[in-house]
Amino acid sequence: MEPYLQPTTFFDYDQPQLKAWIEAQLEGAPDDPLAQIKALYLSVRDSISYNPYVFQTAPNTFSASYALEAGESYCIPKAVLLGAAARSIGIPSRLGLADVRNHLSSPRLIEWLQSDIFRMHGFIELYLNGKWLKATPAFNRQLCELMNVEPLEFDGLHDSIFQEYTESGEAHMEYVNDHGLFEDVPHAFIVAGIRNAYPHLFTESGGEEPSLSEAGSLEADLE
Repeated sequence: MEPYLQPTTFFDYDQPQLKAWIEAQLEGAPDDPLAQIKALYLSVRDSISYNPYVFQTAPNTFSASYALEAGESYCIPKAVLLGAAARSIGIPSRLGLADVRNHLSSPRLIEWLQSDIFRMHGFIELYLNGKWLKATPAFNRQLCELMNVEPLEFDGLHDSIFQEYTESGEAHMEYVNDHGLFEDVPHAFIVAGIRNAYPHLFTESGGEEPSLSEAGSLEADLE
């Protein structure tokens, strides 16, 4: 279990700014791992806005400290941020990757991706009370309200993945392909998967980074 507790280049909870942030989120919280991880989950979910348009291929942009500094990110760095915070308080964590179909996205995002399949969606698994539990802090509360879905909760007892349906009963998310679980961020594997799924984003830019000429935010798309 030791590898799932260590700081790494990506799960970099030993960075001073990140350490200070974790301590601030836990101020006043009970001295109980379950209560603390629930508080950290909510902090990651709602204080870091979900924005898939900010994706970059540079390794540092996948780290927990970068997600915190940026204040907005997408599913993988947000999951890593929660995983790093968990490791800092002695809770083992590992990254999960899967492809998901998003039935409720913005037309602009689907047009940008040319697909309703989101490749390399990230979640975190936490080892609590003798078992691994999935936690997904990707969608912040404000975005969920715009999407007409309840914000995803994590009770520390059950898997927390994604809502299958909106509040009105429409299909929302489904997992279509599992890429496995990782003790650290498999950066090259993720970037290769993104390139393979959305080659047009890279050919349009003519470089190493995907084309972000119309970068904005998912929240702005939905308002």
